[in-house]
Amino acid sequence: MKMMVRPASRSDTLLLDKTGTITLGNRQAAAFLNDRIKGDVDKLKAENPSTAVPIDLVTASASGLDPDISPEAALFQVPRVAKARNIPEERIRRMIAERTQESFAGLLGEPRVNVLALNLALDAASR
Repeated sequence: MKMMVRPASRSDTLLLDKTGTITLGNRQAAAFLNDRIKGDVDKLKAENPSTAVPIDLVTASASGLDPDISPEAALFQVPRVAKARNIPEERIRRMIAERTQESFAGLLGEPRVNVLALNLALDAASR
C-alpha cells in the first residue's frame, strides 16, 4: 500500500473548444468536475471519517505531475497505510515529519512531503 499523490488530470474528461483550448467554463464540465471531487471526498471520508479531507487529495496540480503532497494529506493516509503495511501509525508519522520540507526561507511555498521518498522509506521499513 502506497501513499497517494494528487490526482492527475484525466485526459478522457477534458473538453476542448474548436481552437483546441481546454474549457472548463461550461456547465457540463463544471458539473463533471464537481461530481468527481464530491465522489473523491466521499470515498476518502469513508476511509477516515473523523478527519477533514485535505484539499490536495482531491484536486489536481496544474501540471498533473506534482511529486509532493501537504503534510496534512500524508498524515490523513496514516491509518490506511499503517494497517496495510503492518507498521505502527506513530512510526509512519515520524517518517512523514522527517521527510517534511519546509517553505524556502520560511516565506516561499508551503511545507510539503515528497511522496516517492516517503514510499521508498515505507518500503524499506516493511522489509
